[in-house]
Formats: sequence, C-alpha cells, structure tokens
Amino acid sequence: MMNYSPVHSVRSDPPDTPAIRAESLNVVRGPRQVLRDLDFTVPRGQITGLLGPSGCGKTTLMRAIVGTQAKVTGNLDVLGRPAGHPTLRTRIGYVTQAPSVYDDLTIRQNLDYFAAILDPGHSATTRRQENVTRAITDVDLTSHADALAGNLSGGQRSRVSLAVALLGTPELLVLDEPTVGLDPVLRRDLWNLFHDIAASRGATLLISSHVMDEAERCHRLLLMREGEILADGTPEALRTRTGSETVEAAFLHLVDEAVAAARAKETTR
Repeated sequence: MMNYSPVHSVRSDPPDTPAIRAESLNVVRGPRQVLRDLDFTVPRGQITGLLGPSGCGKTTLMRAIVGTQAKVTGNLDVLGRPAGHPTLRTRIGYVTQAPSVYDDLTIRQNLDYFAAILDPGHSATTRRQENVTRAITDVDLTSHADALAGNLSGGQRSRVSLAVALLGTPELLVLDEPTVGLDPVLRRDLWNLFHDIAASRGATLLISSHVMDEAERCHRLLLMREGEILADGTPEALRTRTGSETVEAAFLHLVDEAVAAARAKETTR
C-alpha cells in the first residue's frame, strides 16, 4: 500500500514543528508488543535513517507514521497533525518494500494513471505529463518508460513505486528499504537523489534499512532493536558517544550495553 502526494499541498503547521514527534508510542500485535514506549523526533528537511535488523519493528513504525497500522497507542504527530489524519494523505509519499504497480501497464502508463488520480481535470494534462516525465527521469528509467511493468526486474519495479511517490511534491517521504536488491551504482544514484530532494525541495525523508553502511549517508539516525530505540542522533555523534569508528560498530556497542543492562536488571529482581 502506498500513500501518494498531490501536485499541490498546503502547509498549515508552524515551520519549527518537527516532521514527526512520537511520545510513549506502542504497538501490540496479538500477544507481542512490537513497539515499546518510543520517544523521538524527526527534524524537517533532513534524511533520517531508521536502521536495525530485520524484524526489529521498522516497518511497523513506518506504518504507524503513515496511518495504516492498527492498535497504536501513545502520541504520534506527523507534520503537525495526528498520524492518519485525512489531510496528511496529500502531504506524504510512502513506498513499501513490496512494489505496488500494475504489471499489464508500461512504466509511463502506471505513472499516467496515478498522476490522473492525484491531479484530475483536463486542464492539468500538461502538468501531469511534465510530472510523469520528471519522475521517470528522477529514478533513471527513461530508457524503459515504455516497458511493461511485469517484465521489469525487482529493482526496476521498486524504482517505479518510488517514481509514483515522487509525482507530487511530498513534504515527507517514508521509504521502507528502498535500496534492497539494487546494484551499488543504482544505490549510489538513489542516495544522491534523496539528498537532492531534501536539499532542493526541502522535503523530509525517513528511510529504513538494515544495511549499516547506508547510515553514513543520513543526516540523523534512529537505531532500533527489538521494538525499542537504542539511539537517536547524527552518525558522528553516535560514533563519538561509543568511541567507535563506524556506525555499525557503534550499533553493536549499544546492543551490548542494552543486553548488559537487561541482565543487570534481571539479577536485581
């Protein structure tokens, strides 16, 4: 499922409001507590990396942010509104791990279809065409624009989903592991695009990954483990805090600290 942003959006919240603010955020699914008392903020106009191993709760947190996750308790504000508020649907671009495209349509036809939904009306035809061409160029699929989506590789299909999210001018882009399965050159190019979106368009990006070397490409990091936030800060601050040379080493240091603290707590009971 994806939330798409329209060509025009109106911002009503104060400029100093964080893009995302969570307080005592919890998600319970069946007998399992997936997210545990999360407290964090995501600043505007930056790339925040949500990093952690598979199964730690990253996707659940992203679903909560875009308003598609059930059984969420606590406070979660997005762009100055409660998560899931109807007005946010026109201000957020959301790309899931599973590409959502129509296999029997070409790339351009897929984007034409979604562009017509986002910006209806005959008078908007030229603008839609320009937005479709720009989005296809952004994700480097110009040479495949007339290829059927069903004939694309997994990485290409993921890029089509990203292109759909970029059709409008989203204030917040929530991208769930967008570089999984992509070759190093395309990963580099996509990260360059992400930085351009943040710098030139002033958008906020929340990007999840379990690949620690991508952490160095982010302005800020949220490190997750077992449904909890282990750390929140810049890559440099996390390396300094733990005396580590890399973010991966810093993450492992923080995991060891968390495990030791949990064991100490158990022994005092």
